[in-house]
Amino acid sequence: MQKGRFRSMGIGGGASCLALAMGLGFAAPALAQDAEQPAATNDVSTGEIVVTARRREERLVDVPIAVTSFSGEQLAKSGALDITDIAQSTPNVTLEVSRGTNSTLSAFIRGIGQQDPVSGFEQGVGIYLDDVYLNRPQAAVLDIYDVERIEVLRGPQGTLYGRNTIGGAVKYVTRELPDHFSLKLRGTYGTYDQADGVLTVSTPINDIVRVGGSVARLSRGGFGKNLTTGEDNYNKDIWAGRGTVEIGGKGQPVLIRISGDYTRDKSNSRGGHRLIPGMVSGTPVLDDVFDSQGGLDDPRQDVKAYGFAINASAELSDALTFRSISAWRKDKSASPIDFDALPAVDVDVPAYYNNEQVSQEFQLLYDNGSWFQGMVGAYYLGAKADTAFDVRLFTTVNGLTAYTQADVDTSTWAVFGDFTFDFTDQLSLAVGGRYTWDERKAEILRQNYLGGGSPVFGGLGVPFGAPSTDFSGKAVFKKFTPRASLSFKPTPDHNLYASFSQGFKGGGFDPRGVGVNAPAATPGRPTDAEVSDYLSFKPESVDSYEVGYKGNLFGGGLYVALAAFHMDYKDVQIPGSAGCTVNGLPTFCGVITNAGKVKIDGIEFEANARLGQNLAAAGDRLNLSGSLGYINARYKEYITQVPGQGPIDVADFRKVQNTPKWNGSATLAYTAPVGEGDVSFNTTVSYRGKTYQFEVPNPYIDQKGYALLDASLVYTAPGGRWSLGVHGKNILDKEYKTSGYTFIGADPVTGAILRNGSGGLIPTLGREGTLTAFYGNPRQVFVTGTLEF
Repeated sequence: MQKGRFRSMGIGGGASCLALAMGLGFAAPALAQDAEQPAATNDVSTGEIVVTARRREERLVDVPIAVTSFSGEQLAKSGALDITDIAQSTPNVTLEVSRGTNSTLSAFIRGIGQQDPVSGFEQGVGIYLDDVYLNRPQAAVLDIYDVERIEVLRGPQGTLYGRNTIGGAVKYVTRELPDHFSLKLRGTYGTYDQADGVLTVSTPINDIVRVGGSVARLSRGGFGKNLTTGEDNYNKDIWAGRGTVEIGGKGQPVLIRISGDYTRDKSNSRGGHRLIPGMVSGTPVLDDVFDSQGGLDDPRQDVKAYGFAINASAELSDALTFRSISAWRKDKSASPIDFDALPAVDVDVPAYYNNEQVSQEFQLLYDNGSWFQGMVGAYYLGAKADTAFDVRLFTTVNGLTAYTQADVDTSTWAVFGDFTFDFTDQLSLAVGGRYTWDERKAEILRQNYLGGGSPVFGGLGVPFGAPSTDFSGKAVFKKFTPRASLSFKPTPDHNLYASFSQGFKGGGFDPRGVGVNAPAATPGRPTDAEVSDYLSFKPESVDSYEVGYKGNLFGGGLYVALAAFHMDYKDVQIPGSAGCTVNGLPTFCGVITNAGKVKIDGIEFEANARLGQNLAAAGDRLNLSGSLGYINARYKEYITQVPGQGPIDVADFRKVQNTPKWNGSATLAYTAPVGEGDVSFNTTVSYRGKTYQFEVPNPYIDQKGYALLDASLVYTAPGGRWSLGVHGKNILDKEYKTSGYTFIGADPVTGAILRNGSGGLIPTLGREGTLTAFYGNPRQVFVTGTLEF
């Protein structure tokens, strides 16, 4: 590997696949209508909302999958700001902004996910933007504008979607263009100088071609200050845009949708809040949890993300539809992450993330309108994920820096199918399967520098010794994963189902691993094979069993969805870092574990009830909706290497991270006509139980159970021509942690925090001691107005 330089990000063979798809899309303008476009209604209480969880339009009550759907109108009236907001109302789902960033996503569903953003570790939850899988978590905190709906599918998804996702999927679906001229304006102003503006315009060019686009400016002052740099902390500074060209559709047998999007996030880096005084400097803990004192500000925080997609659909006959989804995406991030949150260079990590992907998916769908529906598909993903970062430990050894460059390539091919047989009007069987072929290639360089940072980040350090890792290798992972579900519908409005599905996520190589520490026949001189074995980690898999009921009751006055599930989760991939010694120098090492076994049992309940109508005025309506999630996730086997003791099962002392045992929400919504328009009021209380940030419990950064209160009041003029709403988020100003960093000594078996002879904590990386936390947004109040022409 060439030191200190990123590779060219071209993707050769994958690009030819994209070009082929583009050619097919434009060569057949007489072929298809996109059968997947939504027709989501707002009458959620009847269960009649239409979703495409199984790649075809179905009523929510008919789908034998645990799925929650949010319409664009529903999100707008609740004042939702970005994709993380929906986790408050979705059972057993965690969506959080990752530590130290503004736009990197940490996602967990039913105890399965991933919060490490470094190349080499794949997400456990798939994020899809208009059916395009986002391969990396950077820039995946999608802001909500111009959205048709968002769907959350819980449990493994492999027989219906391009990329195999082991935990579940989140589908972000943008609006189709109307067949008439449309101009929409949305403006928001609120506390902390929040000022958002969105302009959306579209027009038909002729009977079959429509063009449109949106431009968004999203800004907010900080919730706190960085007292060292003087900058706002937790601020927002984003420009974004989307553009679309649609050809066909609107009653034509062909729809070709060409879309592009761009996001530039120049928000300041998020500084963490120290939970303990500095162990050397004695710097006290700050009063305001949104204040920080981190001195690292180079490189400047800067995130660029952009992509291009062609979604083409053709009705080949009354029963047969062909679809093609072609996409290319790229993102670049520069992030200064000050782990210790102090002015001194104690544990400072400047980082670059460069990602690129090209994907192609083909689907052939059959529906004869009677007893059989089916889909077969093929998928290709070619992706490059390059990460480079310094770990600067200047207070430990003068100018000591451990530089890491990890370049990871992923090539994935898959074929999948899903078929539904309706034996009678009441009984149906769905079976499917997927074969996945994953190839992972990695080049990992680890080099120590003395006297300053690495040259990649403008440092003046000089190389010290030979690289502790200079690795190049590849591995291939193959797996067949089946799915089956049986549905019984005693009436069209009641659905009882049972299902089994398998999920799979390929293995790889630890990008933070230190090759010279590999166990070797000749101590200190490991062979290439020994280094490869030491840095590699195995695939993980899950067997998921689920039973459920969905029903419309009391003439549509009550919709209920209930699911119970059991999962056997094996070889769980758990990445991390720890203080260590390399070539006699104190530094950090990657620590990757394939924990043996996790058992997960849970229950999910969702309901929407119409409590009354015509109560205070003719045409008014009162609804109560809610969700409840319970999950019992526990390690049954967790083998870790304990110095001086060898491999030990520590399952009794480990927790499943980012998975509270209980979570729930309740929303009371009232709508009434006012003049020729209508006014809507809704208030939501959401609760999340105790959350462990990592597998090893830590009383400093783990978050106890808490509740949040939100409320909105919106007036909508006749025909939706304009609206004005006021929204309150976290009205009671609850303080709660969402993530954190810890480099403090702990017992390697029990995880209990260790103390020195004088009762003080023991730093394991740096000298000041790193225990920092990041917090959810404080109380926000904002006014939003819309105008439509």
